[in-house]
Amino acid sequence: MNRHARILLLIATLVPAAAAAAPGAHQHGAVRLAVAIDGNELSLQLEAPLDSLLGFERAPRNDAERRAASDLLKQLRSGPATLFKADPAAQCVLVKAEVQAAVLEPAGQAAPKDDEHADLDASYTFQCAQPGQLRAMDVVLFDAFKRLRRIDVQVAGPKGQRKLTLDRPARRIELQR
Repeated sequence: MNRHARILLLIATLVPAAAAAAPGAHQHGAVRLAVAIDGNELSLQLEAPLDSLLGFERAPRNDAERRAASDLLKQLRSGPATLFKADPAAQCVLVKAEVQAAVLEPAGQAAPKDDEHADLDASYTFQCAQPGQLRAMDVVLFDAFKRLRRIDVQVAGPKGQRKLTLDRPARRIELQR
């Protein structure tokens, strides 16, 4: 099994499918963030209700909503290094960013019914030149998304796994304990 497959498997164990199906798993104002460290690779998996980021969970209906959706996708696809700030000494560089939100994509994509919830899923991979220096990461999502109140975090790395919750305005995740 290659390194990327191991990391994805690790992240999959951190965000169990049962939680996604459980009542209350989709909570406005809250997002889930899985952090995995494997060698020199830092992987992040973000799951967020669109309402927590945009204020609505449907296809945009007017120009202002289309602009907001476009800006959100652009920010999350091109600016993750400004939203997730690893220790500078670790020298982490973004190498891959994937963001999916079917309801915000061009027409023809599957969209939820009016009574269903819509989410955004993002995954990011960073390569760190000095992974031993990767001790903490600042998550700047509260600054970027005013509707966001809580980040449920799961971390897996060389020193084990743990869960924590960041409540506004907290932003720091200690990666090595």
